[in-house]
Amino acid sequence: MEATGTDEVDKLKTKFISAWNNMKYSWVLKTKTYFSRNSPVLLLGKCYHFKFEDFVYLFMRDTEREREAETQTESEAGSMQEPGLSHVGLNPRSPGSHSGPKADAQLLSQPDENKLLPARSGCTIEDHVIAGNVEEFRKDFISRIWLTYREEFPQIEGSAFTTDCGWGCTLRTGQMLLAQGLILHFLGRAWTWPDALNVENSDSDSWTSNTVKKFTASFEASLSGESELKTPTVSQKETIRRHSDDREMRNEIYHRKIISWFGDSPLALFGLHQLIKYGKKSGKKAGDWYGPAVVAHILRKAVEEARHPDLQGITIYVAQDCTVYSSDVIDKQCTSMASDNTDDKAVIILIPVRLGGERTNTDYLDFVKGILSLEYCVGIIGGKPKQSYYFAGFQDDSLIYMDPHYCQSFVDVSIKDFPLETFHCPSPKKMSFRKMDPSCTIGFYCRNVQDFKRASEEITKMLKISSKEKYPLFTFVNGHSRDYDFTSTTNEEDLFSEDEKKRLKRFSTEEFVLL
Repeated sequence: MEATGTDEVDKLKTKFISAWNNMKYSWVLKTKTYFSRNSPVLLLGKCYHFKFEDFVYLFMRDTEREREAETQTESEAGSMQEPGLSHVGLNPRSPGSHSGPKADAQLLSQPDENKLLPARSGCTIEDHVIAGNVEEFRKDFISRIWLTYREEFPQIEGSAFTTDCGWGCTLRTGQMLLAQGLILHFLGRAWTWPDALNVENSDSDSWTSNTVKKFTASFEASLSGESELKTPTVSQKETIRRHSDDREMRNEIYHRKIISWFGDSPLALFGLHQLIKYGKKSGKKAGDWYGPAVVAHILRKAVEEARHPDLQGITIYVAQDCTVYSSDVIDKQCTSMASDNTDDKAVIILIPVRLGGERTNTDYLDFVKGILSLEYCVGIIGGKPKQSYYFAGFQDDSLIYMDPHYCQSFVDVSIKDFPLETFHCPSPKKMSFRKMDPSCTIGFYCRNVQDFKRASEEITKMLKISSKEKYPLFTFVNGHSRDYDFTSTTNEEDLFSEDEKKRLKRFSTEEFVLL
């Protein structure tokens, strides 16, 4: 009886904490961030330059708990906040969306000659022929898949959790990196979502009343044991009907399919429920904190175990001790489940690294910039202490990222034409490189073996150029890991080998705590 009573107390405690986190991460403030016309903006290998604008202001969401920190670093991060306003979406042309001088009316002019030129990997920023505009950057950024905290999803097996608020941020940033890799695989880097510029907030309530309502409903449901699943009230635009072109229709189908793989249900291939299941093999459970390296191995297992026909042409390789063994990567790319399939597999290479000791070494700034400038890059799982972010670009010494610390309602991705708006971030955020936590995981995508060989050569050159030390952060070496006394066998009865468990345990103790 005593044990039963303890279990009930633990469950009630979990529900109360979940309800509190749901409220805490539902606060929405509108802030501004600016991009200078004097410096290029890099976004996952694409380069933009707003050379006709003095200052480019973009509306962005922020969470209440970051407001004070952002205010303290206003001069460094370039943010201007307007507390007390509900988010109205990223639409610089909407009335009242700019509070600057009259010159702001000309900030978003789009000269005809401003056409985005694809970035070339291996080039320095100066090598790019830069010609872009704000609308193109906004459309590119918003088209990236945004995965955040969710509430009221089906209960996670073995726990009382129906939300990941407060503990799932690194899993979410890992999902975003994998989603970008899948976009490159199925849609290509040039793809953008046709409805990207139409994304806007659907809430008519103020952020104060909306948050109080969500907290009250969530807490009452927790106490009563109810778990009613709700979907956003926003009606989904029937985008496929508007697509007369077969290619656009195909792209929209894959766009929806990729998002559905990250749905918050037990059946979603890369959803939170599946990732937590694989995390159990490394000693993790729902409610625990996950580090970037552990998430890298969980993503690898999730992709390896996926049996969807569309996913048989892609695999994931995780570097061992900051070393990418080329023969191991090629072996994974040349392994096919179908004997009659001789095509190379695409590979997402994940490299857990550490950019310093307790704090990030600023000498690595050029390295991070170089990585985000490559067309092979699919982003960085990182953040700052106690918070995980998905880094996708930079301008000057500030990193551009997507923030998972925003609680949204569960969306049932199994229904036809489920709403897509909440899976796309309407506004970028910027953070000083100095705030970055040293522990992170870097991701690259290579379509085939030839692409991998070319990428390894270009990345190695970039590492040598950016490395001020004798030893680079990671290396590409010829041969297999077993040639260097590493165990490469895997027990089929256990998803993680003993060697992997030791590495994951080490990573778990070394990495920062994510709240």
